[in-house]
Amino acid sequence: MKDKRQNRLVLAALAVLTLGAMALSLCVGSQGVALPRLLAALRAGDPADPVRRIVLYVRLPRMAAGLCCGAAMAVAGALLQAVLNNAMASPNVIGVNAGAGFFALLAGVLLPQRAVPGAAFAGALVTALLIYLLALRAGLARTTLVLAGLAVSGILTAGVNTMRLLFPEGVTGADGFLIGGLSGVSLTAVGSALPYLAAGGVLALFLAPELNILALGEQTATSLGLPVGRTRLASILAAALLAGAAVSFAGLISFVGLLVPHIARRLVGVDHRVLLPACALLGAIFLLVCDTAARTLFAPYELPVGILLNVIGGVFFLYLLLGRKRGRVYD
Repeated sequence: MKDKRQNRLVLAALAVLTLGAMALSLCVGSQGVALPRLLAALRAGDPADPVRRIVLYVRLPRMAAGLCCGAAMAVAGALLQAVLNNAMASPNVIGVNAGAGFFALLAGVLLPQRAVPGAAFAGALVTALLIYLLALRAGLARTTLVLAGLAVSGILTAGVNTMRLLFPEGVTGADGFLIGGLSGVSLTAVGSALPYLAAGGVLALFLAPELNILALGEQTATSLGLPVGRTRLASILAAALLAGAAVSFAGLISFVGLLVPHIARRLVGVDHRVLLPACALLGAIFLLVCDTAARTLFAPYELPVGILLNVIGGVFFLYLLLGRKRGRVYD
């Protein structure tokens, strides 16, 4: 267990770094803007100022999306790893992202746009519960869970591709959605997902003490009076709220929920009362920095951040697999 004073310092440092990542996202791009110039343009309020227009209509929505998506995916990953007792569980690895994406695209074809966040949450929840039940029936082993997620993801991906063939006009922009990225995200889309993000975040913090008890083992937790089934269901619900809401505006962003919780545990330990806020801050920092790098490293071309995350996450996933063989990975 990490020292409480040390953890407070780590959280404070992460909060400062989050502010720095937000400023970096607003200032850096194909056209760099110094922070004083940016603040002056916002204070002046001149609607014809190109700097103000770029910041308000391009970079601010993108920064807000990266902040919310990174925090949501990281916390969802920490919840799933805790409730499933699996170091390799995350929204994209076990298929939650695929479920959210399938239902979001289906809603985009059949329902009004405002229904997309709710549909993405429903897809994430249904998929998470389905995979949990499949793994429970087959024996809740770590490998079984991952394989069940891969199988369900494959089926949902087939469904997405079928929609792209049958309803090409209804799924315009599906390629960018499936890769995952923050380009073109609007504040309206982020705002529509905020109620789901807030509900998932509050529920996750409420569950933190119960997750600490669950980490002692199912038998011990039951003997201490913890309703294990209810805690698992509520945790899956919170993870689905967070992951589904993030997917609704950012697409199938991958590996944030896998990588960030492992780093956060190294920094603050396994107490979920501290771990979940640390994951939220670190996830926001990680995604904002990756998005800034993706849109500037190959200028004048812009690389979707989902591609960069797949490269980083794929390497980290291999590290987890090799570390698991040697007994070095968190369980």
